[in-house]
Amino acid sequence: MNAPAIQITDLTLRFGSAAPLFDKLNLDIVAGKITCILGPSGCGKSTLLRLLSGASEFDSEGTVEFSPAESSMVAWMGQDDLLLPWLSLIDNVLLGARLRGEISDALRQQAAELIARGRLAGFEDTLPQSLSGGMRQRAALLRTLMEGRTVLLMDEPFSALDALTRLRLQDLSAELTRGTTTVLVTHDAAEALRMAHRIIILGGTPTQVKTTLDLYSTPPRSPDSDEVLDHYSQLLELLLEDHH
Repeated sequence: MNAPAIQITDLTLRFGSAAPLFDKLNLDIVAGKITCILGPSGCGKSTLLRLLSGASEFDSEGTVEFSPAESSMVAWMGQDDLLLPWLSLIDNVLLGARLRGEISDALRQQAAELIARGRLAGFEDTLPQSLSGGMRQRAALLRTLMEGRTVLLMDEPFSALDALTRLRLQDLSAELTRGTTTVLVTHDAAEALRMAHRIIILGGTPTQVKTTLDLYSTPPRSPDSDEVLDHYSQLLELLLEDHH
């Protein structure tokens, strides 16, 4: 099933009598690519992800459209790995299938192959408490990808990791999510430039799209690649405009 494009049109959202967080916000998410959303704290990045996930607790106007609509199967990955401590790594990766009663030898083999691609071969039977923070977050990524969804929403999944582990997870995520419509929320301009096909910077009050940047080389990019270095200062300047 083809991954969908996502179009947000005239999105307006307010909480109670406060000024609107979004007022006729418009943005486009590219099909089968990684879109990174950057912006200052409080601009609504995580709220936007919740809306894309289909959350219904918000009183919003406007439309969020998936095209093709029938391919809008959504998975979510956040900062916390949420691994179950009593399950082995492979059983955590297979958690969705276990909950649906779909475990089979074929699925276990598929999970083992994904674990090998995630560079965790040999740890299949290891419990989470024996894994490093980076390995746990890698396992959480593999569990998310095991669901085979066409849309992946990522809310700062690498922010709690050390710098070297973050680089490795960025590389792995860019590699394993190819062909999936991925929306990554981050505060980190360098992370966005390494991983994204498209970067959307939000800011202002109410929140609006300040700029959209399309990148043309295939991620992950080296931190010292020309495309990263050429745009880093520009993105940082736009982010600092709204930093308080």
